[in-house]
Amino acid sequence: MKELRDIYRSDSFKKGVYSVELVNDSLYEWNVKLLIVDSDSPLHSDLLQLKEQEGTDYILFNFHYKELFPFEPPFVRVVHPVINGGYVLVGGAICMELLTKQGWSSAYTIEAVIMQIAATLVKGKARIQFGANKVGKGQYSLARAQQSFKSLEQIHEKKLSTK
Repeated sequence: MKELRDIYRSDSFKKGVYSVELVNDSLYEWNVKLLIVDSDSPLHSDLLQLKEQEGTDYILFNFHYKELFPFEPPFVRVVHPVINGGYVLVGGAICMELLTKQGWSSAYTIEAVIMQIAATLVKGKARIQFGANKVGKGQYSLARAQQSFKSLEQIHEKKLSTK
């Protein structure tokens, strides 16, 4: 996949802003670790605290690509840690128009999507919900993320049809 090659060549990847690994060697599913966010944001402070408490200093996202990619957006969700605000929905889905079929453009690069997600988290005042990351407490799931994202898409579709 051309996108993966472009990621490995990108400055942000080389500078350690994020990392990417394939899930089960599949080009259609990636785990993306967002390692660096705006250092002036509360989320940056939360990541430092998360490293102290849990030894984890990143936000883990799962990107799932359908066969129609790049003509349809990837499904993106937060896997860990649990986040309040930042346009993160129940289950870990992300409320961003560019991740919907209506807002997506095949011209978008995955690097641009990753960087936009990082900016959206900061703009939306995302905070790590400490305590919710323990097993069985408020953890994210694929099914819950898909359900909340489907509801989001329906809302976007209704807004477009009433314009």
